[in-house]
Amino acid sequence: MSLPHGLDPDLLRAFVYVAEEQSFTRAGQRVGRTQAAISMQMQKLETMLGKTLLHRGRGEGIELTPHGVYLLGRARELLALNDDIWRNFQAPAISGKVCLGTPDDYALQFLPEALRRFAESYPAVEVEVVCLPSNELMERLKAGRLDLTLVSEGHETKNWPAEPLISGPLVWVTSQRFAPHKQDPLPLALAEHDCAWRRATTRALDKSGRRYRIAYVSGSATGSLVPVMAGLAVTCAIASPLPEGVRVLSAQEEGLPELPDFSVLMMKGKNPPQPVTDRLAEHIVEAAAREAQKSGWRS
Repeated sequence: MSLPHGLDPDLLRAFVYVAEEQSFTRAGQRVGRTQAAISMQMQKLETMLGKTLLHRGRGEGIELTPHGVYLLGRARELLALNDDIWRNFQAPAISGKVCLGTPDDYALQFLPEALRRFAESYPAVEVEVVCLPSNELMERLKAGRLDLTLVSEGHETKNWPAEPLISGPLVWVTSQRFAPHKQDPLPLALAEHDCAWRRATTRALDKSGRRYRIAYVSGSATGSLVPVMAGLAVTCAIASPLPEGVRVLSAQEEGLPELPDFSVLMMKGKNPPQPVTDRLAEHIVEAAAREAQKSGWRS
């Protein structure tokens, strides 16, 4: 009786990365291999299993076949067990705790990927994530209550080093079903007074002469989207995946002023624990660069 073939974890990991990235090139970047090397690994895996796992579209478009979908779930389970066994037999090189601050809108953009990859590399590090508006995060950073934080440009101080992560345009956002943007004065849903985005929005409207009123105030960008979804106001946001029920509004379409670019900055605390803070910062920088490439922002 012949024994079943063993599945190489490196092949399965490459397959999972291809499925997640939908690209041989980006999958290769995650493991330090070329696009050609990843492609050869996928061919080897398909030959071993005797099934087609991936459909190669035009360019780098990748789609999973039904067999690929089946394998993806099991491969993740097998790799999780493999990695758990390995971690239990290895002394973690880095351990400790790091406190990370972020506005809620940035938290949904590239932090999930950054945190996942960081956890894969440093499973013994505990990461505490604090979601607050940028002005409150700056207060916590100055008070020594944050080790690392993301903030919107306009909240930094001259004596505190800030590293730009990504830059891109702010956009007007309105309801998909209703037309609050046609009202006069324009009803706005914005963050509180210290928000840099609020200042930029009202400054652009003042300069253009468009009448407006602050109809709703929220402590977060996510909260500002709620009245927009209800058709009660418009707001400004970053041009990224938005929740169902809202859409980007062309400024020229309704005679609204163009909004300025925004920048996301990363800042470290006065005495952050090392080397965990630097390693987490590196993962965030890498994730931000990948998000910028996909979204057309600048990094």
